[in-house]
Amino acid sequence: MSTVRSHMTMSLDGYIAQPDDQVGELFEWYDAGDVAIPTPYEHVPAFNVDAASAAFLREVTDGCGAVVVGRHLFDITDGWDDTHPAGAPVVVVTHQAPADAAERWPTTSFVDGVAAAIERAEQVAGDKDVTIASANVSQQALALGLVDEVCVSLVPVLFGEGIPYFTVLDTGHLLLEDPVVVQGKRAVHLRYPVRR
Repeated sequence: MSTVRSHMTMSLDGYIAQPDDQVGELFEWYDAGDVAIPTPYEHVPAFNVDAASAAFLREVTDGCGAVVVGRHLFDITDGWDDTHPAGAPVVVVTHQAPADAAERWPTTSFVDGVAAAIERAEQVAGDKDVTIASANVSQQALALGLVDEVCVSLVPVLFGEGIPYFTVLDTGHLLLEDPVVVQGKRAVHLRYPVRR
């Protein structure tokens, strides 16, 4: 059975992007070392991270069988041209798929609702894991009890404002287990299993 994890790179004060959706300095850690982590696509450049971040990144991406995102991120990235850097198919939570979805993004699934998206992602992933790469979808999936692990790549920058990874939980406090901590260059990677 696959693990469902959320993973975002986050500023020290809790933001995953600036108010204008730009990531600013958040992704510096993807180019802060000399260990190349190639992507499955020739047109997508390799990540060059430190050894500790490389081990973390390999574990998260090599085991990823599907990525779940919201429609907003999908639109910002133009669907990664149907080639997400993790090398996994994408499942998009949306009320309406683009008219040309089947032609432009043949390996991408468009699903109405978070629970249905996680179910579809688990089908696509098979025995691999599912990664949620969207703050809003992560929040909804956490509230539904569908997330097994919360991952944060915490970077040393303060935004002061922006788009938060976490907001008000409708279900109240959510307890997590103690983190697995990986100290990388320009990022500390935290993995918190969700307490059941």
